[in-house]
Amino acid sequence: MQKKRRVIMQEYENMVNRQRKWMLYLLALLVLGAGFTPYTRIFYGLILGTVISFYNLWLLQQKTNTFGKSVAEQGTARGGLGVISRLAAAAIGILLALRFQEIFHIMAVAIGILSSYLIILFDILIVIIQHKKNPNNS
Repeated sequence: MQKKRRVIMQEYENMVNRQRKWMLYLLALLVLGAGFTPYTRIFYGLILGTVISFYNLWLLQQKTNTFGKSVAEQGTARGGLGVISRLAAAAIGILLALRFQEIFHIMAVAIGILSSYLIILFDILIVIIQHKKNPNNS
């Protein structure tokens, strides 16, 4: 049972690292877009939203890890997954975009805030495709 937990935790840590890496790649692409295209306002909005989304992803991963350890060690769930914190971060991003409309495109900020969910979906699809190609490696 202990070995199975270690394997599951290792898979979780690999997933967390992959998702963070994808978010950093996305941020790098957005910075390049802001630097080399005439659509700086849109890219600044995407960058702001994606940074908030990256923070929310990190927060969710930390809370999930703590939650999982609590359940594994004590058998009970203590605390939540930080929904209020993540919603507050998104609200702050939207308020910044509304306050500084000449810098940030509001719809781009909203799309950027959703980017971590797209990264999670993208990561799941890649894992499913890899598992179908090589089912013995699970």
